[in-house]
Amino acid sequence: MISIYLIFGVFMLISWLISSRLKSKFEEYSQIPLRSGLSGKEIAEKMLHDNNIFDVNVISVEGQLTDHYNPVDKTVNLSPDVFTGRSVTSAAIAAHECGHAVQHAQAYAFLQMRSSLVPIVSISSQYMQWILLAGVLTLQWFPQLLLVGIAMFALTTVFSIITLPVEFDASARALVWLNGSGITSGIEHDKAANGLKWAAATYVVAALGSLATLAYYIMIYAGGRRS
Repeated sequence: MISIYLIFGVFMLISWLISSRLKSKFEEYSQIPLRSGLSGKEIAEKMLHDNNIFDVNVISVEGQLTDHYNPVDKTVNLSPDVFTGRSVTSAAIAAHECGHAVQHAQAYAFLQMRSSLVPIVSISSQYMQWILLAGVLTLQWFPQLLLVGIAMFALTTVFSIITLPVEFDASARALVWLNGSGITSGIEHDKAANGLKWAAATYVVAALGSLATLAYYIMIYAGGRRS
């Protein structure tokens, strides 16, 4: 099991480095005020209305980097600093989350696919690690158990891969709208794009880490079957 710990260690380190970089970028850009003077809440509402979306509420939620769009109750949830902030960071994050709302309104295929997987992935995640561990320990006598664990892990890997186009597309929609509406321009827009780039990188690392781990368990299963 040393190899799996090495894989986890490498990807945890990369993930930590990218997350730290993302946090530092967002903190830096939160000190850059928007010339438009709009808050994250106002930007979110304007982007929604500009896209003819009037049934989505923009609300504030506790925490830091807790921003998300909830398709179930149609709410754009912004952390307090983003909700009231009038900075490049607030604009980038608010517009990105509204990008998901636009995806939802336009029935964006990858968002629909990801949403349909959420209940199954949530259940699988609760038991997956225990089944994988038991499957490795009983591989010689009951290889089918590890195969079940691999299938469950494959589902979460597919989910992480589907998340990539969803996140990239939401950022692309956000940046096009921010530029077109004049909310950000010049250096403001460049920094907004840079911040969203680092945010997207966290999802890329998560997907690659999931793929590498899945490959490792498949090799364990294949090796056990040959022995």
